[in-house]
Amino acid sequence: MSNPNFKSSILLDQTPKEVFDAINNVRSWWSENIDGRTDELGAVFKYRHEDIHRCTMKIVELTANKKIVWLVEDNYFSFTEDKTEWKGTKVIFEIARKGDKTEIRFTHEGLVPGYECFDICSNAWGSYINRSLRKLIATGKGILLLHTSRATFAEFLMTPT
Repeated sequence: MSNPNFKSSILLDQTPKEVFDAINNVRSWWSENIDGRTDELGAVFKYRHEDIHRCTMKIVELTANKKIVWLVEDNYFSFTEDKTEWKGTKVIFEIARKGDKTEIRFTHEGLVPGYECFDICSNAWGSYINRSLRKLIATGKGILLLHTSRATFAEFLMTPT
């Protein structure tokens, strides 16, 4: 039976430690609009993008160079009927060596095709993981959209990776 959770994976030349450190540097690949620690077990951080999306994440698993899990404690979308669709879901990053590369296996456990936000959210995660996080790991600089227009943000989110 297939797993309907959103998944994505990428292979990188960097070490598991470099990848782990980059993932935990959330402000450099997801958004600068984050309040709170993003690199400590039990820490809670809040993300916000204008009046479109805000969420509260709790770091529930942090295994050095191997795994990071965020629990979505609260969520708000302005564009869905159920404003709290992500609430109770988990965002999971698994890091492992694969030959001479490092693989990130990303899963948003609970983000499933039945969710109204599935298409836009899966495109967004795909762009953040495959473009911004990949670029941060490879070059030291991710793709941040803090000062962009809504049209530019939507274009980034909807551009296939």
